[in-house]
Amino acid sequence: MTIISDTTPIISLIKVNRLDLLQKLFGEVLIPEAVYRELTTNVVFKNEADIVKDSDFLKTSSVQNRKALEVLQAASGLDDGESEAIILADELHSDALIIDERKGRKVAQKLGIKITGTIGIMLQAHAENMISSDEIKMYFDQLKNSNIRLSDSLIREALSLL
Repeated sequence: MTIISDTTPIISLIKVNRLDLLQKLFGEVLIPEAVYRELTTNVVFKNEADIVKDSDFLKTSSVQNRKALEVLQAASGLDDGESEAIILADELHSDALIIDERKGRKVAQKLGIKITGTIGIMLQAHAENMISSDEIKMYFDQLKNSNIRLSDSLIREALSLL
């Protein structure tokens, strides 16, 4: 199974101390070089950088088609991490791309890439009896308190699926 992740889902799962869900659900998760750089060198994520570096199930992978990357960025305005994640998911014919940003999700869907996000990961973990409904509610509160943008309607929709 080939799973690719963008930056925000990894940060979100670290903020609720559940990065382990990625390993439990997928074994290995590939992140493009731009995502790794963002996670480990951006001062905004200084508290999370060591966790990422120590997570041996997160594997860095390179985008091969640099021209496609440039075209995607020029046409969409997506940042380096999102763009590389989408191109890598396409190149590797991934089983899923884990991405939260709305604009990136729309681009990936238009390219036929199967997507999920932080909430989808939590719902999948719940379906596989790894976390409870109460834990998910607590994680949503923690994310909102950590300035992770989650709309109330998205939270209501997710909770209705439990």
